[in-house]
Amino acid sequence: MYIQRALKNTFHSCISQFPAVMITGPGQSGKSAFLQHEMKDTPYVTFDDSLNRNFASQDPNGFLDQFDGQTVILDDIQYVPEILPYIKIKIDKDRTSGKWIMTSSREFHMMKNLRENLAGRIAILELYPFSLGESDSARRLLEEVLWTGLYPEPSCYSQKRDVWIQSYVQNYIEKDVRQIENIRNLRSFEIFINQCAALHSQEFRAATLARHCGMSQPTVKTWVDILEISYLCVILPPLFKDFGKRSVKAPKFYFNDPLLVSYLTQQPSAEAAIRGNMGGMLFEGLVVSDVWKTFLNRGKKPPVFFWRSQGGPEVDLIIQARGKLWPIEINLTSAPVSSHLREVNRFKEIAGNEASRPGVIVCDIPEKKDLPGGNMAIPWFAFSEWLEENLM
Repeated sequence: MYIQRALKNTFHSCISQFPAVMITGPGQSGKSAFLQHEMKDTPYVTFDDSLNRNFASQDPNGFLDQFDGQTVILDDIQYVPEILPYIKIKIDKDRTSGKWIMTSSREFHMMKNLRENLAGRIAILELYPFSLGESDSARRLLEEVLWTGLYPEPSCYSQKRDVWIQSYVQNYIEKDVRQIENIRNLRSFEIFINQCAALHSQEFRAATLARHCGMSQPTVKTWVDILEISYLCVILPPLFKDFGKRSVKAPKFYFNDPLLVSYLTQQPSAEAAIRGNMGGMLFEGLVVSDVWKTFLNRGKKPPVFFWRSQGGPEVDLIIQARGKLWPIEINLTSAPVSSHLREVNRFKEIAGNEASRPGVIVCDIPEKKDLPGGNMAIPWFAFSEWLEENLM
């Protein structure tokens, strides 16, 4: 079963304009399936295969000469970044659009080579797990989405959930982390990601996390970089505007998918996850990551922030669009009322003309609802559609 991806239009626009296109994103987010579906009958090579990897490393010109006059998909190119200068030479001889299509599950050892060798020749897009719109979440219960997550495999085949996530985390730690950074004590890294899961949807402070993990702040910062480099987390920056008040400067940390958080925090069931202490944080992370994906699927850098003054109000999400700051409250309520938007209204007062008139609460309701003060409540499964229609 293949589910249409929202990145489709952006991808086809890019392959009509650039000689090379790179699809990046976390492992098993559907990059290979997306390309093989969108570019049927195109030669496909994966560098996860050691034979292809060795051929490309030992004889890059011979390897690339196989595809003269053809478009080719080069999957998992992070394993052979040394081939990029040779692709540049090929592009400089033939700038046909959409000829070199590549994927990578991380950027750590890649981006310097990309900047140096393919600047102006390549479009870089990001494909995350399903968005709520792609997975047709309106037909699913919220607790089911928080439990199975939005990675294609467990989302489509919920019976695989437990085995899939255990294997995913184990392979990530034992395989991917070793290739990104020479971490000798993988058990310490396991402790670290478990502590990160406990801090999901909260402000990220390296000193606090280091204390909980029993390690140094530089190590914690390096390891958070690893999570970000491999697209497993979203670091949401604060809005750097004081509006007459002293604002919090620390970012907020989110894993990219609620399944990771439910698993790492050892939630016993879907019902326990949504009704327990992590329920609100899981829901907030789901909405934030969906907003993130909505912009990336348009090929845009997400203009999203949060805002909180020292000891004062907090707005979960601020979206900068159409010349305004759009304050968004994320709340796991099924009965939104004006009091839920107290902090949003305070932000609108403080920001004045810089803020949009309507404030929004994203919550667990079946349909959109107007609220006093020109505000509105939007169902969690319909928020990305509202973004597409109103802010893009």
